[in-house]
Amino acid sequence: MNDLTTPLAALREQAGTLRLHGLLEHWGEVMAQPEQARWVAQMLGWEAAERSRRSLERRLRDAHIGRFKPLADFDWAWPKSIDRGAVEELMTLDFVKDASNVVLVGPNGVGQDHVRMQHRLPGGAGRAHGPVHHRRAVAGRTRRARQRLRAASQAAPVRRPDVLLIDEVGYLSYSNRHADLLFELVSRRYQHKSTVVTTNRAFVDWGEVFPNAACVVSLIDRLMHRAEVVRIDGDSYRAKEAQEREAQRLAERSAKAGTVRSRKAGR
Repeated sequence: MNDLTTPLAALREQAGTLRLHGLLEHWGEVMAQPEQARWVAQMLGWEAAERSRRSLERRLRDAHIGRFKPLADFDWAWPKSIDRGAVEELMTLDFVKDASNVVLVGPNGVGQDHVRMQHRLPGGAGRAHGPVHHRRAVAGRTRRARQRLRAASQAAPVRRPDVLLIDEVGYLSYSNRHADLLFELVSRRYQHKSTVVTTNRAFVDWGEVFPNAACVVSLIDRLMHRAEVVRIDGDSYRAKEAQEREAQRLAERSAKAGTVRSRKAGR
C-alpha cells in the first residue's frame, strides 16, 4: 500500500499512469497538506490494485482459460519427474520475446494446465507482451471450432495473439483436415509468435493422433524447431485430490456418527 514513505515523484508518476489528470492538475496544493497527501497515497494504491484485478479478470475471460492456481501453489513434490528449473525459466517469458514455442508433455492430471495457465497471471505474457488466446484441441472436433481454427490459421501475423495455448493434443484422434489446419496455424506463427502446446503423447505417437495425415512430420518439425520441451511424469493430481476429499468426508461422517452415539449413551 502506498504511504508517504513512497517518493512523491513516484506517486505522481503512478497518478499519471492511472490517468488521474484532475489530481495531477492540483498536485501541488493537494500534496502540500500531510493528511491529504497520505490519503492520496492510499487512494492511489487502492486504485492501482483494483485496476490490476479487473485487468486480470478481463484477460482471463478473453483468453477462455477458466479457473487456475498460481504457480506458488504448485506441488513440486507430487510429479515423479519434472524439470523445475525449466518451468521457472519459462515464467521469465524470454521464449515470448524470441517467438519460441513450448511443449508440455505428460499424462492427464500431472500439472500441464497449471503450468501453462501462468502465462495469464500478472506479469505474465498477457501483461508484459500482449494478448494470449486459449484453445482446446478436443474442442476442435466441432464444426464451430474448426471454423475458428481455420480463421485463426488465416489471420495476419500482427493480428494473432502473442501466445496461443493449444491444450490436450492427443486425447482424441483427428482427421486429415484437422491436421492440415493445425499445420497451417503453426506454420503462420512459425518464428513470428509463440505457441504453447500440452499433450499426453510423445511426438513419435502423433501419427496415431493424426492418422494418414501427410503433414504430421512437417508439423512437428516447425513446432519443435525453436521449442522448449518440458516432460512431466507422475500420477494424476486430480485423482489424489479426489481421494483426499473422500477421506475427509468419511472422517466427518464418522465424527458425526460418534457424536450421535455419545448423546444417545448419555441419555
